[in-house]
Amino acid sequence: MKAHTKETQATMTPQKSLQFLKEGNQRFQNNLKANRNLLEQVNDTSEGQFPFATILSCIDSRVSAELVFDQGLGDIFSVRIAGNFVNEDILGSMEFACKLAGTKLIVVLGHTSCGAIKGACDHARLGNLTALINKIEPAVAAVKEPVDESKRNSKNLEFVDAVAAKNVEITIENIRQRSRVLAEMEEHGEIMIVGAMYDISSGSVEFY
Repeated sequence: MKAHTKETQATMTPQKSLQFLKEGNQRFQNNLKANRNLLEQVNDTSEGQFPFATILSCIDSRVSAELVFDQGLGDIFSVRIAGNFVNEDILGSMEFACKLAGTKLIVVLGHTSCGAIKGACDHARLGNLTALINKIEPAVAAVKEPVDESKRNSKNLEFVDAVAAKNVEITIENIRQRSRVLAEMEEHGEIMIVGAMYDISSGSVEFY
């Protein structure tokens, strides 16, 4: 499989880009890989890059977007931060990726048993991590069940995963509200902004 070129990127639509990722994750789950020569892709992309998707995911070592979607060099922009939320710098990176570099799809990828989400559920406080946790805590408050405070912590993995899913939803809302550039591109059908959850037990990605 060759690296994307300006011509192949131009043929990509938001829907086609999403399908490419779904097919890549299916290959990953089946322990298959597209036939690609990475060194050849290094050469192919040496004078330019033409990715089709931008993926915001967690720093978790088990959730490498390139691997779980079986993508090669030059295929996707990968933005990683604990808890997969957005700030001004990440929004700027996404605007560059979509408006200037031509990607057709933004995926906000959460995952099960997320450590950052667990920290938010427990209201952890530690150095600079405190500010990061504060940005995720609105998702904790937004999940209303269970009501029992003794079950609203990292020991309740069902609650943790519900908060992770809600955090993805809130992040997508923040992208649309805080980036006029991306919101207008989505309104005009130039890009899609979608959420997804990666299951660390099965390797499967569920798109919303």
